Amino acid sequence: MYLGRIVAVGRTLSGRNAALYRVSSRSFPNRQAVENNGRIAVVPRPGAEGDLAKNPYISYNCLRIAGKVWAVATNGSQTDPIAEKIDSGMNVRDAISLGLLALDYEHDSLDTPRIVAVAHLTEPTGFLGIIRKDALLVREFQLKPGVLQYLSTYECNRPCDEQRDEKFDAVCCDCAAQYAVDGGVFAGFDHPVTSAAALASDGGFSLGLKIV
Repeated sequence: MYLGRIVAVGRTLSGRNAALYRVSSRSFPNRQAVENNGRIAVVPRPGAEGDLAKNPYISYNCLRIAGKVWAVATNGSQTDPIAEKIDSGMNVRDAISLGLLALDYEHDSLDTPRIVAVAHLTEPTGFLGIIRKDALLVREFQLKPGVLQYLSTYECNRPCDEQRDEKFDAVCCDCAAQYAVDGGVFAGFDHPVTSAAALASDGGFSLGLKIV
């Protein structure tokens, strides 16, 4: 099944919260996740920089920490304004809603939705949000050990209880990013390209990535 881009929030079996992001792409597979100054960005792989002239939406910060206790993962340029609103003290639901509403869905040939996942460092709290051409939806979830709630740009494009993985576990941040590629239900989703993850630890969130 092809879902396009995917975000997820969840908690490992040992109780560590996580926010995950995965790029799945048929049109622009020559991309990679890179860490830079405490953030993870999706950028073209060396030699594929010309893809930016074809589609300006393919490169962006996809994961950063906000307010020291929130991990924000998205599929586009909404990452930074949402994180900055949380940094300023705005509650997470409103930060997601306003960030998505301000930028709207991507006005490309597919009207690609913008999606967001936000997880708290210690509390069992996570959010999923999406803005599509026909809707703006934001929902809070109570995180449970071993469970990931996910949301995608296509097919699974509304925050709901049914979109979940019940086998989630990861012993490191890179392991969490790997899980978004081939762990649990994610193994059945087509065209993985790269992924990123924030996993809670004693000193805050640790950031990991995977390049397929």
